[in-house]
This record gives sequence, C-alpha cells and structure tokens, in this order.
Amino acid sequence: MSWTKPIVLLAVGHSCVDVYQGAVAALVPFFVAERDYGYAAASGIVLAASLLSSVAQPVFGALTDRWAMPWLLPVSTVLGGVGVALSGVTGSYALTLAFVAVSGLGVAAYHPESARVARLVSGPGHTGMSWFSLGGNVGFALAPVLVAAALAAGGLRFTPLLVLPAIVGSVLCLPVLRALGSRAPARSGRADAAGTDDIASFLRLSAAVVFRSIVFVGLSAFVSLYAQERTGGGVAAGGAALFLLYLGGAVGTVLGGRLANRWDRVTVVRRSYLLTVGAVAGVVFVPGPAVYVFVALTSAGLYVPFSLQITLGQDYLPTRVGTASGVTLGLTVSVGGLASPLVGTLADHTSLRTALAPLIAMPVLSWLAIRTLREPG
Repeated sequence: MSWTKPIVLLAVGHSCVDVYQGAVAALVPFFVAERDYGYAAASGIVLAASLLSSVAQPVFGALTDRWAMPWLLPVSTVLGGVGVALSGVTGSYALTLAFVAVSGLGVAAYHPESARVARLVSGPGHTGMSWFSLGGNVGFALAPVLVAAALAAGGLRFTPLLVLPAIVGSVLCLPVLRALGSRAPARSGRADAAGTDDIASFLRLSAAVVFRSIVFVGLSAFVSLYAQERTGGGVAAGGAALFLLYLGGAVGTVLGGRLANRWDRVTVVRRSYLLTVGAVAGVVFVPGPAVYVFVALTSAGLYVPFSLQITLGQDYLPTRVGTASGVTLGLTVSVGGLASPLVGTLADHTSLRTALAPLIAMPVLSWLAIRTLREPG
C-alpha cells in the first residue's frame, strides 16, 4: 500500500480533530460577548481544554507503547467533537468547563496513536509526517471559520452543529485501520523499535516544545481580542487574526518538511525559533493592520519545527514512540494552556498588550533549549 492515500486520509482526519483545539479559542469571543466573561474566566475555558489533555497525552502515549490501539482514532475523534458541541448549550460555567475538558480528553487520546500510525504508514523521510501535521494545522485554521459560520445565526446555542467534523473524521480513518489490519496484526512501538533512547536530548527537545506551546496557545486565546483592540475592528477583525495564526501554521509545516530535506532537522528548528522572536515582537508592538502580517509570520515560524519535533522526539526515544508522540505532539497545544490563565489575569490587572509582551521571550528559551542538540543517528 502506497503511503500517499493513507496519509491523506489521516491528514484529513487530523484536521477534523484539531478543529476542536482551534474551536475552543474561537469560541472565547462568543463567551465574552454573550456571558460577560472577563479575561481570566475566558482563559479558564482554554485551560479546561488543555489541562486534561496535557496530563493525558503522555499517558495515552505510554499505553500505545505497550499495546497498539488504532480503535482510539475514531472513538477519540467523536469524543473531541461532542465536548465542544455541548459547550455552548448550557449557561453554567462549571458545565462549560466540563464539556470542554471532555473534548480535551478526546484530543489527548487521538494524537499519540495517530502519530504512531502516521509514522508507520509514511515510512522514512519527513514528507509523510509533514503532510499529516499539515492536516492538523488546516483544522486549526478552519476552526474560526466553522465556528463563525455555525454560530452566526443564533450564537452559542448552535454549537451542536460543530459535531459534524468529528463524524466525518471518524469515518475517514476507518479505511486506514482496515488496511493496517489486513497487513498484519498491529504491534506496539516498543516491540518494533530498534535503537537506544537518548533521554537527555529528548528532555531538552521537550522543553523547547513547552516554551513554543506557551506562546502559541497564549496568542490563540487572546490574539482575536487583541487584533480588535489594535485595529479598532469588530469580531470579524479578530476572527481574521485567529484565522491567520492557524493558516500560517499550514505554510510553516510544509516549509519545515522541505527545509529538513535540505538541512538537518535540528538546524531548521533552531533557526526558526530565532526568526520567530522578531515576529512575536511585531504582534505585540506594531499597531494597526500591520499586526496581521506579524501574526502570519509568527504562525509560520512556530510551525516550521512542528512535524520535525515529532520525528525528532520519536528518533530520540526509538523504544517509546508513543510516549515521544504524546509529549512532542501533545504538549505543543496543551501545556501552553496552563499558562494562559496567568496571561488573562495579568491582562485584567494591566492591559492585554502588557500581558502578551512576555511571550516574546518564549522562542528565545526554545532556541536555548536546543542550541547544542545533535541530529539523532
């Protein structure tokens, strides 16, 4: 079986799942407008989606190292969609947090196993995994558009419509699972692995992922509101900024895979983080419509390392591919949510611009963490 068809199906399925990570941030302006949430309360919703996910993804990764669980792909996809779909149908803040947390659990269960399957069907090289990662970025980018379209007529009470991508994604992964099952019984990553784990390098890579996560999720939670503030526009102006933040990631992911075919992965990741420092500074300090340019540049810079970090983590931990995927793929969108309430609280007491300024330091810390890393093997 050629890797092209299964990777395309997995990429589209990945897109359907990551719609729900982007949808949480896209719903924040609606929660603020309809329920009068402050910055801290709004960031708590992002935290609810991220907290359970950040804890659960490495757990699911460790489980997939012991047992292959391809059935998680359709089940977790549906779970992610149901949580977001129910988040707007109740006025209770506690129930909203609970439903968003359920969605986060579904997202957490999906990523380690899907990354293992994607690496299995794509074989050597970086192209297949970059296309798989691209699917997730497209899902992020489409989330504001889908949320706006679904909620345009009646607001939060129309969130049940958002379950549709989950249904599509769960169906699309079934042919891949059938094809894998027809080859041979699925085996765990540990059983198939060869090589020695480089735990020190993996921990340094993980630190870079965490710092990247903080800046990306922080911007995801507040760039919509910040763009409205900087441009004087309305909800559409904010939605455009969030769309660019996610769409630039698609460009960055494809670019990262191509650059890694010319230079080694570690070099590409290092240089990308350095260039991202200036882009984040532009988002924070440049006024007017130019902020959109820097949002797009920031997104591309943060996503050039995205798929490369996944395969680097798997190569640093060749006997624990699921765990590596759970950390590098999961933490990129979950641990940052733990810091977003701090950003929201600071914004409540100062200004949104002041609260976003510390994010400029995060790509610097990522660069420092991997400055002396070497390419595996």
